[in-house]
Amino acid sequence: MDLKPTPPKDAANRYLTQKQTHVTRKTYHNYSTTLYQLTDWLTENGYDDLRDVDSDVIDQYKQYRLEHVKPITAKNDMQTIKNFIEFCESIHAVPVNLAQLIQIPKVPAGDDICDTILTREEAVAILDYLSKYEYASNRHVTVLILWKTGMRTGGLRALDLNDFDEGRPALTIRHRPQTRTALKQRENSERDVLITPETASTISDYIQTNRNDVTDDNHRKPLITTAQGRVSSTSVQKYVYTSTRPCEYNGGNCPYDRNVETCEATRYDNGNACPGSVSPHALRRGYVTAARNAGQPKDVTSERVDMSGPILEKHYDHGTYDEKAERRREHVKDI
Repeated sequence: MDLKPTPPKDAANRYLTQKQTHVTRKTYHNYSTTLYQLTDWLTENGYDDLRDVDSDVIDQYKQYRLEHVKPITAKNDMQTIKNFIEFCESIHAVPVNLAQLIQIPKVPAGDDICDTILTREEAVAILDYLSKYEYASNRHVTVLILWKTGMRTGGLRALDLNDFDEGRPALTIRHRPQTRTALKQRENSERDVLITPETASTISDYIQTNRNDVTDDNHRKPLITTAQGRVSSTSVQKYVYTSTRPCEYNGGNCPYDRNVETCEATRYDNGNACPGSVSPHALRRGYVTAARNAGQPKDVTSERVDMSGPILEKHYDHGTYDEKAERRREHVKDI
């Protein structure tokens, strides 16, 4: 069958429309960013029709990305592009089997592992500070839930008021894509997460004193709210970035020799400018590591945070050699 004339961005839009129905907003954003970078590059280099794109053109783009981003980013980009080209094959925009010719960059062992983590000692200090000075606030409850459960930001945002069971106590995480709170693994991410009575008490106090009594655009009652409705991912990130700045919780001392009075990172909207602040995902890594060091079995931790054992071991468990040896101590037998 003859190939059809297809502008790169038109094909990207069709692919994204297809994907939008069954991926999370974050995943969709990642796909769209990667594909629009590709289509912009193709247009800038004179490739206005996908019929003119062959494996050599894709390889040139791969080299271009490798010159501008880390190898792991280029690898992820090219995997998305390979899937996109498979879609383009299905709509007869490019030759069949073009995707098979795309080479995914190899990443040296260890380069695909992020080592940013919030330690247990840091988390305890942060929560102590928030409990004393911002008890049951949005920041306090957000950091508390993320640290005590290891859940993703998407899971936190998906929580409705009725998903909090104080008597049990537990948080129920459910996949609700039709009302814009899809989970990363869809129904496979659904689970009940047990919490301690102390954590439940703080959440209950938040509901009674600081939660805005609002509904979101889909007439649901979110657990974590702002005056506008369900808390946004951006707000969650700001809560975590600002809470994890060392000067925020250690008495105003900066370990990076900055002047706290003039430091740009002290502004609420610029918390991520602090070298010591971390993203919400660093709490997830910290929880996994702390839970494993405390003796929580790997399979229990995996199910609780919704990830496979191999992913947990490779990307999330940042225990030192010494800590991992201590975990094995009670199981070691003298033979």
